[in-house]
Amino acid sequence: MNLELLESFGQNYPEEADGTLDCISMALTCTFNRWGTLLAVGCNDGRIVIWDFLTRGIAKIISAHIHPVCSLCWSRDGHKLVSASTDNIVSQWDVLTGDCDQRFRFPSPILKLQYHPRNLDKVLVCPMKSAPVLLTLSDSKHVVLPVDDDSDLNVVAAFDRRGEYIYTGNAKGKILVLKTDTQDLVASFRVTTGTSNTTAIKSIEFARKGSCFLINTADRIIRVYDGREILTCGRDGEPEPMQKLQDLVNRTPWKKCCFSGDGEYIVAGSARQHALYIWEKSIGNLVKILHGTRGELLLDVAWHPVRPIIASISSGVVSIWAQNQVENWSAFAPDFKELDENVEYEERESEFDIEDEDKSEPEQTGADAAEDEEVDVTSVDPIMAFCSSDEELEDYKALLYLPIAPEVEDPEENPLGPPPDAAGQTTPAEDGSTHSGGGEKKQRQPSAEGAPPKKKARTTTIELQGVPSDEVHPLLGVKGDSKSKKKTAGRPKGSKGKEKDSPFKAKLYKGDRGFPMEGEGGGGAKGKVQAEAGLSAAGSLGPPSYKQLDVQGLD
Repeated sequence: MNLELLESFGQNYPEEADGTLDCISMALTCTFNRWGTLLAVGCNDGRIVIWDFLTRGIAKIISAHIHPVCSLCWSRDGHKLVSASTDNIVSQWDVLTGDCDQRFRFPSPILKLQYHPRNLDKVLVCPMKSAPVLLTLSDSKHVVLPVDDDSDLNVVAAFDRRGEYIYTGNAKGKILVLKTDTQDLVASFRVTTGTSNTTAIKSIEFARKGSCFLINTADRIIRVYDGREILTCGRDGEPEPMQKLQDLVNRTPWKKCCFSGDGEYIVAGSARQHALYIWEKSIGNLVKILHGTRGELLLDVAWHPVRPIIASISSGVVSIWAQNQVENWSAFAPDFKELDENVEYEERESEFDIEDEDKSEPEQTGADAAEDEEVDVTSVDPIMAFCSSDEELEDYKALLYLPIAPEVEDPEENPLGPPPDAAGQTTPAEDGSTHSGGGEKKQRQPSAEGAPPKKKARTTTIELQGVPSDEVHPLLGVKGDSKSKKKTAGRPKGSKGKEKDSPFKAKLYKGDRGFPMEGEGGGGAKGKVQAEAGLSAAGSLGPPSYKQLDVQGLD
C-alpha cells in the first residue's frame, strides 16, 4: 500500500457505489479507526461487528450490549473502543480480547460519546436532556460541563482536533468553547439565521487536519468555521462562517455531516432519503450527489481517514462508496502498449544476447549515476498520512489489524487442541464475549483449561441532578425498530409452563447470542438447539428425546 500515491491530481471524493457490508444484524452506527484499517459497526441486537476494511471481511464480533448500540468511538491507538446502547449503558472494550473493561450507567439515553483525541483516560458523553459529561475512566469520576442556559439542556458537544477545548451547542444556537482541563469558558458566539432568529445546534464535527469545524443546525444549513478565529473573537464574539452549505432546491435536512480525511471535502447525509451530498470546502460548491436505494432512510455516514471512501448505513446495511478504478498497465512499464489484437513481433538481432556486443557504454551522469547508489531498504520512514502535524513518528504500538482464526469445517481429528467434548464445557465471561467468524468454539478452548475466569467488569452509576429518567432514545422511535430489536436481541422467550419461571432463564445466553451456553438447567430454546445438533449438555451424543425432558430433570 503506497500512500504516497494517494495525492492524486484529480478529484479526491467517491463517485459510485462499491458494494455493501452485511453484518447479519441491523447496522445502526459505524466509525473508522484512525488509520482506516478497521471499521466498527454497532448493531440493533447489541453486537459490535469489526470489519477488516482491506479484506472486507469480519475480523471480530463483540457481544457488547443487550439493547441496540447507538454510538461508537475508537481510542487513538486503536486498542480500545467505547460504546453506548439505548439502555443508557456506556462500556469500554479491549478490541483484541473483546473483554469489557468497565461500564457506566447513566440516567438518560446517550446521544453521542467521544474519546479525548490525545488522552485515552477521558471520554466525552452527551446524555439526553442533560449537560455534557466528561468521564475519567481510571477513577470512574465525572465532571458535568457548564451550560449557557440551565433551562435548555438539549446540548451537543465535541472535542476539538487535539482535545484542548470542548465545543458545546444548545437548542438556542449558543456555542460555548470550554478549556478541557479546567472547564473554563474561553469563547462563545451565537449561530443566527438571516433574520437574527436563533436555530438549534444538531451536531458539531471537526476536521482531522487543520482547524476547521462544521455546525449542523436545524435551519438545514451547514456552517463551516475556523477554530482559530473563534478563539480570537473571545466571549460573545460574532465570527462569520467560512462557508454556508445547503440544498437550496429541496431544502434537505441533514442527518449526519463529516469532513473528508484531508479536510478538503464535506459530506452530508440527507435525513429524508439515502442520498449523500459532497461539497468542496474551499469553494463551497456542490461536486457530487450519491444516491442510494430509493425509499431507504440514512442512519449514519463516515468518511475513510485516508482514502476517498465513504461508508453509509441505511436499512441495516453498510454501503461503501468509492472512486471508479480504471486499470492502467502502462503505469508499471513506460514502454508497455495495450494491444487490441495480436500483432506479429519482430525480434531484434541482439535481444536475447547475454552481452550486446554492439552496445556502446555511455557516460553515467545525472539520473543514471544515481541508480548505482546503494539503496537503504532497512530503515522505515513514517507514513506522513498517519502522523499529525505535531508528530514526527508513527505510533508503533497502535492496533492496525486483528488476527483471525481460520475456520475449519468438520475437522476429522484435532491433534493440537483439546478433545472435542471440551468444547461443550467452555463457559463465556460475564461481560460479553467475542468470536471471530465461525471459529468461536476453537478460540475459547485454550482458556477453558486451567485459565482463571475473566473478572466481571466494574459498573459505575453516574448520578446527574435534575435529569429525567424516563426518556426514550430517538433510535427507538424509528418505525419498526423496536419490534426488530426484540426479535434479534437473542433472549429466549419462555414458551410454556415452568420455563417462564425458571431461575436459569436469564443465564441461557450470556455470551454470543447465536450460541447457547452450558449451565445447570435450561429453557425450551436451549433444549431445542442442542437436540437439533445431536448433543447433550456434556457435549457427547445424546438421545433425540432430549428436548422432551422436564426442566428440573437436567440438574
